[in-house]
Amino acid sequence: MDLDSLFKLPIVQGPMAGGATTPELVAAVSNAGAVGAFAGSLLSPSVIRTQVERIRSLTDRPFLLNFFVQKTPAPTAEEIARGAELLRPVWESLGWAELPQPKQWCEDFDAQFETLLALRPAGASFTFGILDAVQVERLHAAGILAIGTVTTVEEALAWQAVGADAVIASGIEAGGHRGTFIGRQEDATLAARALWPAVVQAVSIPVIAAGGIMDGADIKAALALGAKAVQMGTAFLVTEESGIHPAYKQRLIEAQGQPTRLTRSFSGRYARGIENRFMRQMAASEAQVPPYPIQNALTGSIRAAAAKSGDTELMSLWAGTGVARARPMPAARLVELLASELQS
Repeated sequence: MDLDSLFKLPIVQGPMAGGATTPELVAAVSNAGAVGAFAGSLLSPSVIRTQVERIRSLTDRPFLLNFFVQKTPAPTAEEIARGAELLRPVWESLGWAELPQPKQWCEDFDAQFETLLALRPAGASFTFGILDAVQVERLHAAGILAIGTVTTVEEALAWQAVGADAVIASGIEAGGHRGTFIGRQEDATLAARALWPAVVQAVSIPVIAAGGIMDGADIKAALALGAKAVQMGTAFLVTEESGIHPAYKQRLIEAQGQPTRLTRSFSGRYARGIENRFMRQMAASEAQVPPYPIQNALTGSIRAAAAKSGDTELMSLWAGTGVARARPMPAARLVELLASELQS
């Protein structure tokens, strides 16, 4: 399968982790003629297999799986204690005597990768890092397209060099985590409409544009700048099939006038979301928190408590800069609307 055969419409639904991309969402998007994408990054191999089985029971159209390229860390007791201490203002506000210790720091990427090879979706996208050429060859041998997420031209060239079939060029406007893997995350600040043509000019493989894309006019602009397709995350977060917490979804629907900004307080990696109390409380110590995935694991109990009580001030409200233009409706209806806007 090549990239062209994926698309009836040049739209990929962003693979938002944390339960946002349900099998129902992925299947609805693919059935409507776009390409659904399921986030496997935070899930065990057994859960990934179960969810893919569910997707395949709902659609026979192509879809993607997405993973974080990561190594399991081994932080020292001192590093863990320091991270917990930085979070003290937040967990003390919950009435806790201490911060619960995570059961694990992250899923085993190597085990996820073997599961991916066995499942053989049409393609897989990767972020937070880069595969080596042997891994890409293994994907191709299994009939799986390899797609890398990039935030700079240098990263796009690196993915091309290892044999990737395409890259997703993600501008600073994009919601959720930044995919930067070369250099400092703080330096990968290109706006989407500057990044897209720069990457298109630099590489010979197809470019999928991401960042601030909310409607048909945005898609047209990306295609005019040389992109083969677009990836849209925030637009699909408010669809009926999205699995995010209802209170989070409501915050997105009512987002007019609420600023988004980048923070590393939740996970230890820069990500864009609606500003809330957690982000403000942690602003002064944000630069000191442990790197991903340690910080992400340390804040897991806080976010779980927030979800249980419906407290959006302590949730990670990931969203892109275009969130105020998000349109709540069934996913298939959104794809149909985007298709009509693209043709107008």
